[in-house]
Amino acid sequence: MAEQQMGMFVDTSTCHGCKACQVACKEWNELPMEDEIKFLGTSYDNTGHLSDTNWRHVKFVELFSEDRSDARWLFLSDSCKHCQHAGCMEVCPTNAIIRTEFDTVYIDQDTCIGCRYCITGCPFGVIEISHISGTAQKCTLCYDRLQVGQQPACAQACPTDCIQFGEVSSLMKIAEEREVLLKNMGHSKAQIYGKSDILGGLNVFYMLTEEPKVYGLPENPQLPQKNMAKSYMFSVAGMVAAGVLALLAFRSKRMSQKTDIDQDQSHVV
Repeated sequence: MAEQQMGMFVDTSTCHGCKACQVACKEWNELPMEDEIKFLGTSYDNTGHLSDTNWRHVKFVELFSEDRSDARWLFLSDSCKHCQHAGCMEVCPTNAIIRTEFDTVYIDQDTCIGCRYCITGCPFGVIEISHISGTAQKCTLCYDRLQVGQQPACAQACPTDCIQFGEVSSLMKIAEEREVLLKNMGHSKAQIYGKSDILGGLNVFYMLTEEPKVYGLPENPQLPQKNMAKSYMFSVAGMVAAGVLALLAFRSKRMSQKTDIDQDQSHVV
């Protein structure tokens, strides 16, 4: 049972895309840089998505008016949501994915076997397998920092306080007040993404000023059926096993043929 339900409130209306959070995450967690840094299309985004080396990713969304005479930017500092109903935990066969005393979702690197179950279980595309360690990688909410009373590196580095860290219940009250304020300011689509209607609630939740799909977030994320995820993995394992058996059978047949040929040659001699 978690001692505290800790999380983050990310207010996209005050994010200006500086990527300080992204840099802080990489520095603190000693995540390697990409082999090649390049911007994606016309966007200022140079990482593209969350990955084994990008535990935090600042999304750049450019919106145009109907006649394309006007444009505006939306930014979203994205990471693992540390869901209450975490699909990655449900499908993990080794119990490598655990819920910490802070109610965050953490991958134990010593127990993870890199089976990829968690990838099929996450509806947000958060987790990837490291090509270096062979284990699943994602945001830990700076678990090592939380253990010594510090806030996550991304929240500490954010210059506009669009990333706020604290108890989820307190943060939700702040978010609800902010939602009312934004709607009074004319942002009719302002909404909190991550209340209890989404996977039982997200410990890392967002204030959006447009529909979730505009930010690349699923409107109604669903957990894959546990049996389906495991069936997929078992089918892959079955194909591998069948391939190995076929190879052994082929090798046995070749050895038998070689023996027959050697015996025939000995009779000739």
